[in-house]
Amino acid sequence: MSLTCMIIDDEPNAVNLLEVLVKQTTDWNLATICYNALEALAYLKENRVDFVFLDINMPMLNGMELAGLLPPGVKIVFTTAYSEHAAESYSYQTIDYLLKPITLKRFLSAIQKIEFYFDKPEPAKASENGMLQDEYFFVKSGKTLNKIHLENILYFEGEKEYVRLATANEQLLVYKRLKEVESLLKLPFVRVHNSYIVNIRQVDKIQDNHLYLGNKQIPISDKFRDHFMALIKLRTF
Repeated sequence: MSLTCMIIDDEPNAVNLLEVLVKQTTDWNLATICYNALEALAYLKENRVDFVFLDINMPMLNGMELAGLLPPGVKIVFTTAYSEHAAESYSYQTIDYLLKPITLKRFLSAIQKIEFYFDKPEPAKASENGMLQDEYFFVKSGKTLNKIHLENILYFEGEKEYVRLATANEQLLVYKRLKEVESLLKLPFVRVHNSYIVNIRQVDKIQDNHLYLGNKQIPISDKFRDHFMALIKLRTF
């Protein structure tokens, strides 16, 4: 996904690490690096970015103070060594809160959250015969190859050596393990339980550690809850 970001941080080592992570793991445009809040504000008066990586402990203006002065629409990924500001950070336009030192694993998780936040599904295009031209694949179930549009999938359910693929109209048994299916998927498909991967765009409601897709009730396990709810928070108002 093509996004433009900037780094605002007074620690050279932290800046160098973030710069490497952005350049080696994304196709984002890192527009600039600013080492204090005043420099950042001056840059943002003349230039547009989608989001900023923002340190909290900085001279002159700290990150929290700067957050309230950013132009409308500029989102924030806080980068800090201090966990105590996490709750306060979400009173701003915050996508994520990264604790230093930032690990590769944690940064890859942040990439998912950031790109999911900015993801805007493209309008479906109709072909000459009126069928929607969406992403699709063929699923082998028994001796039959079934064409399935990704957007129509409600969930995948693991059943030992098989996976049950469910849409609103049918259920197919596929000879694969759930972990193998998970490795082939990306957002909007999210693991919420050892036995379930759901299409987050098909979720109707979330209540009492369960989510609902039509009449189907699916548990959200503690292992996957934080990641799932962080994604939900990005679309909550």
